[in-house]
Amino acid sequence: MPAGPPPGPEAALHAPWDRIYVVGAGPGAPDLITVRGRDLLAAADVVVYAGSLVSPDLLSWARDDAEVFDSAGMDLPEIVRTMADAFRAGRRVVRLQTGDTSLYSALAEQVRPLAEAGIPVEVVPGVSSAMAAAAVLGCELTLPEVAQSVIFTRMAGRTPVPEGEALRDLARHGTTLVLFLSAQMIHKVVEELAAGYPPETPVAVVYRATWPDQKVVRGRLDDIVQKTREAGIKMTAIIVVGPVLDQMALAPEAFRHSKLYDPAFSHGFRRGVRAGEA
Repeated sequence: MPAGPPPGPEAALHAPWDRIYVVGAGPGAPDLITVRGRDLLAAADVVVYAGSLVSPDLLSWARDDAEVFDSAGMDLPEIVRTMADAFRAGRRVVRLQTGDTSLYSALAEQVRPLAEAGIPVEVVPGVSSAMAAAAVLGCELTLPEVAQSVIFTRMAGRTPVPEGEALRDLARHGTTLVLFLSAQMIHKVVEELAAGYPPETPVAVVYRATWPDQKVVRGRLDDIVQKTREAGIKMTAIIVVGPVLDQMALAPEAFRHSKLYDPAFSHGFRRGVRAGEA
């Protein structure tokens, strides 16, 4: 269903919804949910949230009389049934997912049975933990002449990855790599990454970005395993790999600037001025 502006919180309190809203809760900090997501959460009668990953502080936006279900201990049929039954009863339903729903959110397997049951769903995007980790690190994931591509992936574990997406194959691109769901296998991650990155490649591990207990570990490919273990990080962390992590520490003359703000570069909004021109 095409996305459109949801009803404002005041109107929504007095009107039924014609769909279930799946809302990206953001990376952790309660004020990093979108305004649209916050307003929907504030108007919902029923909230089903991923309690193992979504900060309970997000529930402060919900009404005191809202019925709240923690899906951490629920299986897929229970989650779908809870949402479908509430919707059919005329209640306003929000499914609160961690981060952004487009990455590792199990969105498709929840939406498909609802669609088969004739229940419309609209997705409200959120701030991914990958973006939050980059913000915490104070870095861009892309930089001119350094990395113009970003690969989001995860280490193969109990859930395999498709053929051709093995970490060692992706590492050969040498660009910025962001890994989800892999901190507990950091030693295997490094073994795979060594197929494409030299030992001195900078690596950062960001644990629970934007949460009160956030931790950041910086190192190189050849020492990040030990540093991560010393920090006690085993899960709920984003791993960022690539030369972009070193760029902020470069001297001004060595830093690679984009053309966008180069005084000599002309584009549709500005005429470049060359050296010596008035």
